Amino acid sequence: MTEALTARQILENLVAFPTVSRDTNLPLVDWVETYLNDLGVRAYRMPKAGDPTKHAIFCQVGPDVPGGVVLSGHTDVVPIDGQYWSSDPWTVTERDGKLFGRGTCDMKGFDALALHALQRALKSDLKRPLQIALSFDEEIGCAGAPPLIAAMAEAGLPKAGAAIIGEPSMMNCVTGHKGSASFDIHIKGFEVHSSIMHTGVSAIHEAARLIEWANQRNAESRAKTPTPIAAIFEPPWTTLHVGKISGGTAHNITAADCRFVMEMRFVPDDDREAWLGSARAYAAGLQAEMQAIAPSAQIIMTPGEDVPGLVPEENGVAEQLVRRLTGDNADHVVSYGTEAGHFQAADISAVICGPGNIEQAHQPDEFLSIAQFEAGEVFLAKVVDSLCE
Repeated sequence: MTEALTARQILENLVAFPTVSRDTNLPLVDWVETYLNDLGVRAYRMPKAGDPTKHAIFCQVGPDVPGGVVLSGHTDVVPIDGQYWSSDPWTVTERDGKLFGRGTCDMKGFDALALHALQRALKSDLKRPLQIALSFDEEIGCAGAPPLIAAMAEAGLPKAGAAIIGEPSMMNCVTGHKGSASFDIHIKGFEVHSSIMHTGVSAIHEAARLIEWANQRNAESRAKTPTPIAAIFEPPWTTLHVGKISGGTAHNITAADCRFVMEMRFVPDDDREAWLGSARAYAAGLQAEMQAIAPSAQIIMTPGEDVPGLVPEENGVAEQLVRRLTGDNADHVVSYGTEAGHFQAADISAVICGPGNIEQAHQPDEFLSIAQFEAGEVFLAKVVDSLCE
């Protein structure tokens, strides 16, 4: 490996590692570390707590002063299970002006461009640093971002003035997204024959009551006049959703168990703790009614993902930088979550801007257009040049 690697060559190497979130990402991180070392850049690795098979990796080029730019990406990708691919998903294949492969769009394309930008940074007279931060477990709730941000500070890297999260945005300047949280819910009922169901507790029936509570909250939220921040999202309200449910033994037995996940997606100015507390309170009321019939009945709510929203910033440093370099002055927000909210929570101005269309993410025959890849390369060259000002 030499520093003459093109962005395309870096992308080909990154895609070749099948870093599905459930599996290790160490071979990819090893490769990135070697690449950085060959450039003479110090690599910092951060292992996942309790799981040595996953590491984050970060680095810095330039002076040890605050106010630089951190380019944020993730190393993990979603599975290819059950998908039909026209070509090997772990090999970058060019067809019709597109680069096919798992992660080309989401988001190894940006990762490759960020690593390639280091070559330009090393040859530039930087006045402020360029930092690269590549996380793990983004695809399963952005869980790797908070410890990575903390590790960068603990390693002594100066606090960046702006974070650019390179999720696919068609190189638009995305300034806001919804946050999310979820509960893994296990309802324990009490089995009796359905002919005497009044003496038992059906976990499925109680689950239905909790899901109907979510339906009612959705209807109430939809009927309200949205706040100015909520109004820029689609839909302009916090949503509650259950996508999968399982439970029961037979049609004539009250269900002993029912399991499902309740997901909440918050508009950024909503009170997430109030929403979570409301769900817990309603479940506690149901549990009391259940236990009046069968003391062993129970509702167990285990917190799942926790992704803070990205709140549009007034005159945000990151937004101003990206708008100046891209020329994009339109308003863009998205309803999916990213690691941007975690950077903002760490008091680092954040924005989303990366190559590719989110519609291609997670799809069979995922692709990144060559035009978008090239636009991303031009953009990050301008980011590096801005650090010389």
